Amino acid sequence: MSHNRRVPFLPVIIAVIVVLVGAIIWWFKPNNSSNASHQEQSTALDNQTSASFTDEANVNNGIDTLSKQSSSQFTTGLENLPRSLQGTDVDGEIIIDENKQLVVTEGLRRLFDYFLSALGEEEEAVIYARVESYIRSHTPEPAASQAVTIFDQYVAYLKAIPAIENRYGNLQLQATKTGELDLNVVAQQQQDVAKLRQQHFDKATIKAFFGAEDEYDDYSLAMVKINQDKQLSDAQKEAARQDYISRMPDNAIKTNIAQQANLEELISRTEQMQAKGATAEELYNMRRALVGAPAAARLAQVDQQDADFDQRFKQYQTQKQQLLSQNADKVQAQTQINQIEQQLFNETERKRLAGYAALQKQKAAALNSSVNSNPN
Repeated sequence: MSHNRRVPFLPVIIAVIVVLVGAIIWWFKPNNSSNASHQEQSTALDNQTSASFTDEANVNNGIDTLSKQSSSQFTTGLENLPRSLQGTDVDGEIIIDENKQLVVTEGLRRLFDYFLSALGEEEEAVIYARVESYIRSHTPEPAASQAVTIFDQYVAYLKAIPAIENRYGNLQLQATKTGELDLNVVAQQQQDVAKLRQQHFDKATIKAFFGAEDEYDDYSLAMVKINQDKQLSDAQKEAARQDYISRMPDNAIKTNIAQQANLEELISRTEQMQAKGATAEELYNMRRALVGAPAAARLAQVDQQDADFDQRFKQYQTQKQQLLSQNADKVQAQTQINQIEQQLFNETERKRLAGYAALQKQKAAALNSSVNSNPN
């Protein structure tokens, strides 16, 4: 199961940025490997989870008292997992150094989020007791107590975040009058979140927990600022985007961003070349230059599969229309149509038929509209 963490600014920003087509993103997904050089207590790197809490007044007294009452039911923290976590691997990691001191990583935050994602299925105090039991059963002292302390801080931080998000979300709605993101409001929100983090964590924990997230946020905001700059031409905007990316640190984030940029260009150039009747070899050469030979080969294979499906779909549509027009008995006609579907398509493909037919109608309508608006 995948658990996705809430990111403070990206939900707003993503609405403004170009949405990349997800159907082929997996071809370019980088192979990530763990860099942990110390003792690792928990593995399985996955996505990240959001956690939403109620009264902040419960942070200390309420949770502490109730967690003590609940902790007796856990030994490892993995007993009687809620339904959403059953059958999943624990996400994240607990790393210690040679002196059994905790090494704070972004994986520790993922570990917290893994258990916190069950909020709503389990009471807050039960989750707290579960996390503490998991930490103490997998981690020696003093690292165990250090991790529990940071979990306390993280819970308090999560309780305070919604107030900032709600306040600035409302301000953004009021400030955005032209359909553009108000970057001044976003910048102020960033400052308030940074202050809140400083109240709850030390610098090392802030960097480990939120460093990658902040780098993505900064990149996204920079792209929005460039896109909203009406004094720049399209070519100047592209140059500005490339300049920003070139100045980013050489890390996994920069690699992912570069791959996304390549993917966007790949999609655009593929559509243009296909519209002009490019050959399979021409498409392969273009893709190989952008994303490498293995991905280009996989895309060529998908092209062939799509072409084969499209040919069978056209055959199916022709036979279907003939049956409907020639057979007065609609029930009998539909029975024959179902038989044709089973002959031409497997079970998975049959599920695509309705959506594929609708897509073809949309393409035909768009083509007709384009022809009618440009009669010459």
